Amino acid sequence: MILYHGSNVEIDEVDLSRSNPYKDFGRGFYLTSLRVQAEKMAMRTSRFYGGTPVVTAFEAPDDILENSSLRVRVFEGVSEEWAVFVINNRDRRFADIASEECNADCKYDVVYGPVGNDDVTLLLRQFARGYIDERRLKEGLAYKRASDQFSFHTPRAVALLSKVGAWHVL
Repeated sequence: MILYHGSNVEIDEVDLSRSNPYKDFGRGFYLTSLRVQAEKMAMRTSRFYGGTPVVTAFEAPDDILENSSLRVRVFEGVSEEWAVFVINNRDRRFADIASEECNADCKYDVVYGPVGNDDVTLLLRQFARGYIDERRLKEGLAYKRASDQFSFHTPRAVALLSKVGAWHVL
């Protein structure tokens, strides 16, 4: 399968040490199966940090999410379980690093699931701050559409990616 990474620079080699912590699924290299989503991310990133919007395409094994030699976490859609995982990974004060409900220690090689976009982020923030309960979170999430993301967290997972091209977004 082809996965896309939108940035302000072309990615020749994935360097996990350059990855930002406190992302949806923890520190890692993030890609999407949706070319348009990667192009939008490239434009957004270049607006914030300068540079030129670039999408780099990588080939990954079609069965990466079923690879028994990797520790993989899959979220099929926006759900309470996904929301708790994202909240824990984004929270700089979350201390239970060994929990299965976070990936701050990169216990998962690959994580797949929805992107916490702006609409979803607002709900997550309200839940994390105690403004809404789990029932209201679940109700709110039921109506949100999300794009997909694949995150690669370990060198052995990144080794399964092969760069196949790159282009500037106009």
